[in-house]
Amino acid sequence: MESDTERSNQIQAGSTWPWFALRVRSNFERKSADLLRQKGLEEFLPTYQRRSQWSDRKKLIERPLFPGYLFCRFDPQNWLPVLQTPGVVHAVGFGGKPEPIEESEIESLRTMVRSSVPLFPNAFLRVGQKVQIRNGPLAGVEGVVERFEKNCRITVSISLLQRSVSAEIEAEWVAGI
Repeated sequence: MESDTERSNQIQAGSTWPWFALRVRSNFERKSADLLRQKGLEEFLPTYQRRSQWSDRKKLIERPLFPGYLFCRFDPQNWLPVLQTPGVVHAVGFGGKPEPIEESEIESLRTMVRSSVPLFPNAFLRVGQKVQIRNGPLAGVEGVVERFEKNCRITVSISLLQRSVSAEIEAEWVAGI
């Protein structure tokens, strides 16, 4: 059994590895993330709160922002232990090789998840102005701005997955890149 110190050392060494997207079985995101963490790997499962209606009550439930995917740092030369994790289907990539995700995309996504700003899964966008948030709880996040009536939203995209997440923002927080 690994000690907490050994696990911490593995995660610190792994933080130099790139991030990869992992395709996981449907509704298995949380379990796969827990199992990867138990193996000493750094994982990231971004989630959002959604109100769900039952016949007798309403409840806030936590759902993955990218259903069927989670993110993990691992050594691309030794990724068999990742693929052997229950629930993991494959690493997203091209030609049978996992494709790393830009560090800035993951950091922007992490900042959004840590903030108190409501998040919404969103379709992947290819057009629109790329901006950076200069003020507010999302300062430093880069993304694409969309306008919805009087509200403004920033969308952060994970290109490899062709998935996006948006958050409502104040228009004055945004500065063009």
